[in-house]
Amino acid sequence: MQGCQYTLRLVGSSRDYRKIQSLEHFSTSNDVVLNDAFNILGEIVDAIEQVEQFSQQGESSHGTGN
Repeated sequence: MQGCQYTLRLVGSSRDYRKIQSLEHFSTSNDVVLNDAFNILGEIVDAIEQVEQFSQQGESSHGTGN
């Protein structure tokens, strides 16, 4: 997912995309922009990392006899 974030950041920073996004006829069904997708992916990556940390903590406590 971090690769997707990187790609979105590259696309969003391109001159062509900024030009297209600024056009009057550019719109999405929910008025979202590329930066919204980038932020959402960031939240998902954070949530996955939290679950992985929690899972690792659970596994290590089982191994110590706690």
